Amino acid sequence: MKKRMLAGAALLCCLAVSLEAQQLTRFAVVDLARVYASFFRDSRAVREFEERSARVQADIDRMTAEIQTLRGQRLDAEARGDQERALRLENEMYRKSEYLQEYYEVKTEELNTQRNRLAQSGTFLDQVYSEIRYIAESEGYSMVLNLKGNNDIIWYSPTVDITERLIQNLLTKAGR
Repeated sequence: MKKRMLAGAALLCCLAVSLEAQQLTRFAVVDLARVYASFFRDSRAVREFEERSARVQADIDRMTAEIQTLRGQRLDAEARGDQERALRLENEMYRKSEYLQEYYEVKTEELNTQRNRLAQSGTFLDQVYSEIRYIAESEGYSMVLNLKGNNDIIWYSPTVDITERLIQNLLTKAGR
């Protein structure tokens, strides 16, 4: 009888250790870029960014149209044999094209910097990380990885993607 109790206790111990060993570390993934796009697309800062981006694009379109108009005028001048006017128009096209190229490079860099600042703003990150922590702790995840920033993730099950849940929680807390 004593041997059976001892064997039973040993079996119970083995079972407990086995159950504990089977408790796996749970991982989750989140797409922070999608969270940003979904949650902050209506914010004032994002609206200002989009308005600025639209103004820059309108300026680029306007300058491109001016260059196209000059190109047409140059072709007309060449067809009429007015080489002096054609040369002036060619020089003006060159200057405007150079300016457009510089403008594009500078404005693109400014917009990229502004976009990165928006995505890394303290308020944004604080809210997102706080909500990620809440979801992870309440659902038993040990680690949450940024899906887009981690090239080491080869495969993941959609069941561990908490992006949509994170977006919904943030929207709910923001009263939207």
